Amino acid sequence: MPTHIQEETAPTNFRARYGEDIVLRFNISNDEEIKALAEAADTLYLDVWESTDFWADIRMAKDIVSFPQVPSLLGLLPQSLQTSHTPLMHDLAQVIYESYPSGSPMHPDSHLQHSGFTPSLRAPNEPSSVSKDLFFTDYQPYSVIQPWMRLMASMFTTHTRLINIGMSYDGRDIKALRVGVHPTNSEQPTKPRKTILIAGGSHAREWISTSTVNYIASSMITRYGKSQAVTKLIEEFDWVFIPTINPDGYVHTWDSDRLWRKNRQETEFRFCRGLDLDRSFGFQWDGESTISNPCSESYAGKIPFEALEAKRLADWARNETENNNVNFVAFLDLHSYSQQVLYPYSYSCASTPPSLENLEELALNLRKAIYLTSGRSYSVSPACGTPYRSISAQSSAYAKMELGGGSALDWFYHELGVKYAYQLKLRDTGTYGFLLPKSAIVPTGKEMFNAVLGLGRFLMGNKGIELDWEKEAMIGDERVSASFARDQVRFWQGKAEAEQVEPEVESETSSRASDVDEEDFSAQTPIPRFDLRRRR
Repeated sequence: MPTHIQEETAPTNFRARYGEDIVLRFNISNDEEIKALAEAADTLYLDVWESTDFWADIRMAKDIVSFPQVPSLLGLLPQSLQTSHTPLMHDLAQVIYESYPSGSPMHPDSHLQHSGFTPSLRAPNEPSSVSKDLFFTDYQPYSVIQPWMRLMASMFTTHTRLINIGMSYDGRDIKALRVGVHPTNSEQPTKPRKTILIAGGSHAREWISTSTVNYIASSMITRYGKSQAVTKLIEEFDWVFIPTINPDGYVHTWDSDRLWRKNRQETEFRFCRGLDLDRSFGFQWDGESTISNPCSESYAGKIPFEALEAKRLADWARNETENNNVNFVAFLDLHSYSQQVLYPYSYSCASTPPSLENLEELALNLRKAIYLTSGRSYSVSPACGTPYRSISAQSSAYAKMELGGGSALDWFYHELGVKYAYQLKLRDTGTYGFLLPKSAIVPTGKEMFNAVLGLGRFLMGNKGIELDWEKEAMIGDERVSASFARDQVRFWQGKAEAEQVEPEVESETSSRASDVDEEDFSAQTPIPRFDLRRRR
C-alpha cells in the first residue's frame, strides 16, 4: 500500500466528499465473475476505475460493501468474489488531496504558490541545470498548459506551430502543437504528409496522460537540430500533440472533483452531466446499453458523436486527410492506468483487424522500449481484452467490465485508416491508480519518449538505419546496469535475439532515480521473452 509523509492533512471538504469512499480490487478468474461484477457495479452506480482480464478496481462508498439497510455489493456477487478483494487505498481523501500541487485552488490554505513557469522556462533565481524540467516537476492546470504551449510555439518557430482542433462544450479551445519541417520546393508536387497524432486527457482524471503528451512534445521540440534521430523524425513526419481532448473535464478535476471522468456536457438529467468521449465515436458505437442512464461513468449519449469534443476531434482529423494533404500513419491515445499497450479492436474480440501481425509487432517494440527505459513491464493485447487466438467467431458476447464500442482507437484505425493505432495505459498498476504522484511524471515521460522513438524508427524502416538510436534514448529509473546498455544497443539496431538475458539488477549502492511506487515496481514480473525480428 502507498505510504505517505503527510505534511498537511486533507481538509474537511475533502473528507466530506471522499472520506467515506474506498477502492477495492477484485481478483477475477472467469467470465461469470466478470459478468456478475459488471452487473453489480451497474446496479449500484459504482465507479469502475480500471479492469483487466485478471482484476477490476472499483471505487465505492464503504457502506455499499456491507451496510445492512441496503443491498450490499457482496450480496450481489457469487461466493467466489466475496472474499477475493483487497483495498487499494485506506485513505482516499488524503491521497487525492496530495495529488494537487501546493498553491492550487484545491489547496486554499497553502502558503506556497504554484510555481508555474517563467518565459525562460526556469524558476526565478534557479540555475538552468536545476530547473531544466521545471514544468514537469508537478501537474499543471489548463490555465498554465495553454500559455506554455504558446511559449513553445513562439520559441521554436522553425518547426513548431500552435493549432486549434476545435472548441469544447464550455467554449474552451482544444489546442495542439504541430511539429514538423516541411519541404520547401513548391515546384514538385508533394505527397500527403505522413503525420503521427499523440493525444491525452480524453478522461479528465487521467492527469498523467496530459503531462506525458506535453513531455514527449517538449522532448521532441527541444531536441530538433541537436539529436540526429529526433531531427530525422521531425523531417520525415509531422507530429501533432493534443495534451487534453477534454479541457472542460480537466478543469473540473482541478476546480471541483479530482475523480471526474467525462466531459461537462449537459444531459437530460440536470444533475448528471457529462459524456464519455471514448465511447462516443461513430464506429461500432454501442451506447444503447447506457442510453437510459446519463449518470453512468461510461455514458455515450443518445447517438454517436453526441459528445462534442469527440466530434470536434473526428471532424478535424477527417478534414486534415481530405483537404490538407495529411496522411495519418500512427495514432497514440494515452490513458491511465494499468501499464498496457492495446491495439484494435476495442469493441469486440470476435473481429480481427486486417493488419493484426503488424500491430502486434510494433506493440512489442513499444513494450520493449519501455522496459529498457525503466524495467517497467507493460502487457500487450487487443483492447477488447483477450487475445484473438482464444476467441471463436461465436464469442462476441465475451464478458467485460465495460463495453468497448465507440472508441477513438477503433475509429481512427477503421474509419480513418490509420495503420498503427494504439491506446497506451500508463503507470501504475493500481497502487495509486489515477492519483499517480508528481514524482512519476518525468519517469513516465521518459518511458513514452523512448517508445515514440521506437515508433518513429519502425515507421522509417531503412531510412533511419544509419542513425545511432541507442544514444538518443533517455535512461529512466536506472535500476538495471551493464546488460541494460547492451540490450538497448541490440534493440535499437534491430538485432535483438529471440532469447534475451534478463537485465541484471544494480547493486544496493546504486543511486535511486525515483522513489515512485516502490512496492509496485518490486512486484513487476520479468518481461517474457519474445522475438523482435521483423516478420516476413
